[in-house]
Amino acid sequence: MPEPRGRTDVIAAGAVVHRPGQQVLLVHRPRYDDWAFPKGKLDPGEHEVAAAVREVAEETGVHVRLGPPLTAQRYPVAGGRHKTVHYWVGRAVGDDDVTGYLVNDEIDEVAWVPADGAMDKLTYEYDRVTLRQALRLRRKTHALVVLRHGNSRARKSWRRDDRERPLVKLGTTQAERLVPLLAAYDVTTIATSSSRRCRETVQPYAETTGFDLSSDDALSEEDATAKSVRGVVDGLLAQKTGSLLCTHRPVLPLVWEALRIDPVKLEPAGVLVVHHRRGHVVALETHSV
Repeated sequence: MPEPRGRTDVIAAGAVVHRPGQQVLLVHRPRYDDWAFPKGKLDPGEHEVAAAVREVAEETGVHVRLGPPLTAQRYPVAGGRHKTVHYWVGRAVGDDDVTGYLVNDEIDEVAWVPADGAMDKLTYEYDRVTLRQALRLRRKTHALVVLRHGNSRARKSWRRDDRERPLVKLGTTQAERLVPLLAAYDVTTIATSSSRRCRETVQPYAETTGFDLSSDDALSEEDATAKSVRGVVDGLLAQKTGSLLCTHRPVLPLVWEALRIDPVKLEPAGVLVVHHRRGHVVALETHSV
């Protein structure tokens, strides 16, 4: 039976954060007297990926980057509604000391707990299920983010060189909304088609972070070949941090072939996050903005 109108899910996001020594980051909430993973509701218009990173920082003071996604939790809450919580494996970047965290009415204790102890300390069985899944995926991975450029001027209405076809206003908005999503995956290497619509899609992220943008004809509609795309993909898979490849819909099949994965349909500004370790794909996830 469908739920009554207006009783839509509460959407939240968080992470199961690890650090060396098989320790997991937990928080205690005095309102419920429970131990759980750091998580929280999305702000209006916020992407769940960005919310996961923000909420961990707000509730623990620890900055994280996201690894493979975990199965979302869904459970009933007050008012006849349900809550859906999206989780990722997370790893701390920078200072992971939580002893100086300023406790408050929402979170009154933050602790790194050995994984075995965390299994006992967690209050809810669904969190223990999530922890078991996270422990199977805890080995460090890197993300290769494959991005289809944002919405651009229609080809039929553009009379000049197609390489110079720009984004429309929606595409510009999409490019701006991509910034926190890409940051969540520790993207530091940016490879894009030399076409204007691709460059404009990744430009806000490059300008915000200061990372160099590499513009390559090998990823353009006009010049891409199986060999050229494979060369770019292999180079990005060798990176020790997150990377980004921005290209066009007609070029995406060559990317999937180079990655040895099944075809994925991406809408404009659509994202496929390829989590890999030592060149092997560990997990995939798709997002839109």
